[in-house]
Amino acid sequence: MTLDPFYPIFDSADWIARMLPHGMKLVQLRVKERPEREVAAEIARAKKLCAAAGCVLVVNDYWRLAIAEGCDWLHLGQEDLDTADLGAIRKAGLKLGVSSHDEAELERALATQPDYVALGPVYPTILKQMRFGPQGLDKLGEWKRRIGDLPLVGIGGISLDRAPGVFEAGADIVAAVTDVTLNPDPETRLKAWMAETRKHAKAA
Repeated sequence: MTLDPFYPIFDSADWIARMLPHGMKLVQLRVKERPEREVAAEIARAKKLCAAAGCVLVVNDYWRLAIAEGCDWLHLGQEDLDTADLGAIRKAGLKLGVSSHDEAELERALATQPDYVALGPVYPTILKQMRFGPQGLDKLGEWKRRIGDLPLVGIGGISLDRAPGVFEAGADIVAAVTDVTLNPDPETRLKAWMAETRKHAKAA
C-alpha cells in the first residue's frame, strides 16, 4: 500500500471531520493529556469518519485502544516503545510507524520491522519541547539511503515552502501540524499542501 505524500496530524476527531471533505487521504490522530475513555471515543469516531472517506487513519501512542477499536495503523514514539507490546500489535494486524531522531533510535525503529520511519524535527518546531535539535535535510538523505524502499516521513517545522526541499532530500511523505491548524484558513492550506506534495509523490 502506498501512503499519500501529505501526512497531517490533528489532536481531535473534530479536526479530522473538518478536513476530510477536502480530499485528505492520510491522517494521524494524536490526542494528548485526556482521559483514556475520551481518547477511545475520539479514536472510534475518527476511525468511522476515515473509513467512510477512504482515508488512512494512524493512531498515535494508544496501541491498546487502537487494537480494541480495530484500527489499521499505529504510530509509536521512542518512549512509547518502552511499554508497547509489539507482539500484540502485530498479532492484531496493525501496521506500524516509528519516530527516530538519531542513529540509536533508527536502529531501534528498524528492529520493530516498521511500515514507515519518521525523522524529526527536520526544522525547529513550536509544537513541543524536544530534547533533539533540528535534524536537517542531510540527515533525511542519510536515513533514506539507510532504509531503502521503506517509506520515510519528514516531520517538524516543515512549511509549504520547505516541503519541496524535504522531498528532494529523500522523504517520501511530509507531515505537518501547526502549519495547517494555526493557519487563518486551514481548509485552503490543507488543499495547498495536498496539491504541492502530490507533485512529489513517488511511484509505488
